[in-house]
Amino acid sequence: MPGALERPEGCWAWVVLLASVVAQGLTLGFPACIGIFFTELQREFQASNSETSWFPSILTAMLHAGGPLCSILVGRFGCRATVMLGGVLASLGMVASSFCRSLGQLYLAAGFFTGLGLCFSFQSTITVLGFYFTRRRALANAVASVGVSLGITLWPLLARHLLEELGWRGTFLVFGGVFLHCCVCGAILRPVAPSVAPGAAPASRGGPPVPSKAPAPGRLAACGRATLRYLAFDILWHNAGYRVFTLGVTWMILGFPLPQVFLVPFAIRYGVDEHKAALLISIIGFSNIFLRPMAGLVAGRPDVARFRKYLFSLAVLLNGLTNLVCTVSANYRVLVGYCLVYSVSMSVVGALFFQVLMDVVPMDQFSRALGLCTILESISILLSPPMAGFVLDSTDSNFSYVFYMSSFFTVSSALFMGGGFCALQRKERQGRPAGAGAATPEAAIPEAAPLPALLGEDPGSSEKQPCTEEITYVTSV
Repeated sequence: MPGALERPEGCWAWVVLLASVVAQGLTLGFPACIGIFFTELQREFQASNSETSWFPSILTAMLHAGGPLCSILVGRFGCRATVMLGGVLASLGMVASSFCRSLGQLYLAAGFFTGLGLCFSFQSTITVLGFYFTRRRALANAVASVGVSLGITLWPLLARHLLEELGWRGTFLVFGGVFLHCCVCGAILRPVAPSVAPGAAPASRGGPPVPSKAPAPGRLAACGRATLRYLAFDILWHNAGYRVFTLGVTWMILGFPLPQVFLVPFAIRYGVDEHKAALLISIIGFSNIFLRPMAGLVAGRPDVARFRKYLFSLAVLLNGLTNLVCTVSANYRVLVGYCLVYSVSMSVVGALFFQVLMDVVPMDQFSRALGLCTILESISILLSPPMAGFVLDSTDSNFSYVFYMSSFFTVSSALFMGGGFCALQRKERQGRPAGAGAATPEAAIPEAAPLPALLGEDPGSSEKQPCTEEITYVTSV
C-alpha cells in the first residue's frame, strides 16, 4: 500500500474509473450469459426447468442482496480489500462449480459464493467513486455504467465459444480465472485522502468511517434501532411516493429479468442456430452501450425532470408489451427486432431507476431507501426464474407462457406506478389551496435522531463531527 494518499479528482481517479468500468462488466454483465448454459445444465443433471432455474435466480439474488454485508466489509477493511475478496470468492465459486455432481452443489458454489463475490466487487468499486470524484461524480457514475452494457455484449459471445470448445465444466473453470481480474481492479483502488474539516484527524482508509464502540448497556437495543433505520421501514411507512415506487419495482422484477434468462433456450427450441441465439443477448447489450447514456442525458434535462416518474412507468409498460412479440413468432428476424425494442425500454428503465428514486425521497435518505428497495428486489429475483421454470414444466415447455407471465408482471406494475404517481400528484394539487406550504408526502417524513455512527460522534465526547462524505451503495436494474 502506498505511503501517500491519492487526491480526489486527481489523475489516478481516472484509472480508478477505468477499473470500475471493467469490474462492472465482469460482475453485472455475467448473469446475461447464464441462459446459454440452461439447456446443457438441464441435460447434464437430468433436471426440470424449475430446478435448473434456481441456479440463475440464486446467483442474481445474491448479487443484489449482499449489499448490507458488503457495506460492513467496506467500513471495516476498505474498498480495495473488499473488491479483491469478492474477486477471490467469485473465482473459487466458479472453479468449485466445474466439479459439481449435483444441482444442489451448483446452487451453493456458483449461485451463492460466486453471486456474493460479484456483489462485493461491484458495490465496492461503485462506492470508491464517491471518494475519488466530487464535482464530476455524476459523470463518473454514468461512464462506469457503460461497463454493464459491455459485459452484456461480450459475456454471451465468450460463453458460447467456450461452451463449444470446452463444455460447461471447462467454461466455468475458465470463468474462475476471468473473475480473478476483479483482484487486479481492486489493487488499483489506492486509498484516497478525504476532505476533512480543519482540526479534524484525517482518515487513512478509502472507506466509510468506522463507528466508535458504544458502551455495553443498551448496545443490543441500539443495534436493533440502527438496523431498522438502515432498512428504511420508516421511509416506507411515511413516504407514499417511495411506497408506490418500491412496491411497483418489486412486482416488476418478478417479470423483468425473465427474457434475459429464457430468450436463448426459447430461440434454440424453435430452431434458431445456437450461435445466433447467443447473439440475441449481445444485441441487447450492444444497444445499451449507446441507448443508456442517451436516456440519461434526456432524463437529466430540466424540462423533462418533472415527467421522469411517468417516463419510467411508460418504459416499464413498453417493456411488458414488447415481450408479447415472442408469443407470436420465433422467427430470427422478428427476435432481432424484439431485442432492439427491448433494449430501448431496458435502457430507459436502467437510466431512470436511481433518478426516480432520488425524486421521491430526499438525498439524505437515499442510501437507506435504496437499501430496502434492493433487498426486496433480490427476493423477487430469487423467485422469478423458478416460477417461470414451474410454468414451463406444467405446460410441456411452452415458452409462450413465460413471456405472457413476464408481460403480466411488468404491465401491471407500470399501471400501478403510473396510476399511483398520478393520484399522489392530484392529491398534492388539491391540498395546496387549503394551506400554503402544505407538506408533500415526501416531505412529511419525521427525522429520526442521527446515529452516533453516522455523525462520527464519540460517546465520550460532547462534540459532533459530521462525516464529510455521503456513501451510497448501489446496484443495477
